Amino acid sequence: MTEPRPYAAAAPDLSATSWRWRDALGHAFQRMRRAARRSPQMIVGSVVVLAFVVVGVFAPLLAAYGYDDQDLGQALRPPVWRGGEFSHPLGTDEFGRDTLSRLIYGARVSLLVGFFSVVVAGLIGVSVGVLGGYRGGNLDSVFMTIADVQYSFPYILVAIIITAFWGAGLVNVIVALGLASWMTFARAARGSTLSVREGEYVLAARALGAGPGRIMLRHVLPNIVAPLIVFTTFQVPSRILAEATLSFVGLGIQPPMPSWGTMLAQSRGYLLAQPWLVALPGLALTVVALGVNQLGDGLRDLLDPRMKEQGGS
Repeated sequence: MTEPRPYAAAAPDLSATSWRWRDALGHAFQRMRRAARRSPQMIVGSVVVLAFVVVGVFAPLLAAYGYDDQDLGQALRPPVWRGGEFSHPLGTDEFGRDTLSRLIYGARVSLLVGFFSVVVAGLIGVSVGVLGGYRGGNLDSVFMTIADVQYSFPYILVAIIITAFWGAGLVNVIVALGLASWMTFARAARGSTLSVREGEYVLAARALGAGPGRIMLRHVLPNIVAPLIVFTTFQVPSRILAEATLSFVGLGIQPPMPSWGTMLAQSRGYLLAQPWLVALPGLALTVVALGVNQLGDGLRDLLDPRMKEQGGS
């Protein structure tokens, strides 16, 4: 006598009742394109961020000089609006290095730290938040207790302690900032997970025998990706500024590699005599932070249903 087939083997494909990763991301980016056409704020932020990314990626092609090309005979030349030469339009530093070229290379370093430290923090925090939020119980309590303990310390202080222990450098700064700020992603992911874990598609998947790992990867994460994209965008400027802080105190990017924070630290002794050496990297930090914030505001208005304009979809 032929045994009946197990019910789980005949279960319908759950893709019809839940988002796939590709569908979730594709839907989010389609809505982003629609909102960009009606949101000047988002367009401005996108243009600023894209411009800095292009500058960072193509720094060797855009910079007229290497970031460590020294010419002591040209030291402390003023910018062109103060009577300087067009060969060094933004002047030079105390070692005769071209300020514009160092700003261009500094964009690469600062954006690398800003984006990839957020990636490190997001990978850790989202994993912890989704796992704790979905499973609940003692596991969730342990995760949130650890997060609360780390929250009691300023994250920049934690980053300083980590870099002081491991040493300065690009990779160490990225990892240190990620480890110092994963708790914010954990809380954001946990809150979103709690709001979707009792959804009908999750309950249906559980009833059909799907394991916790499959449910979290294929049903929970795709449905919380939109708010996490917005949250991630808002975290990038603070990480760029944190890198500047670490470099300013000597625990970030080490000379001769330029970052905007390193340039601020090295030029603070010339604040009164050559103020442009401080103002230019500070202006670059301000512009990129404002650009990312404008982009984040546009994404929030787009992806948060409560913030949509009437008639949007």
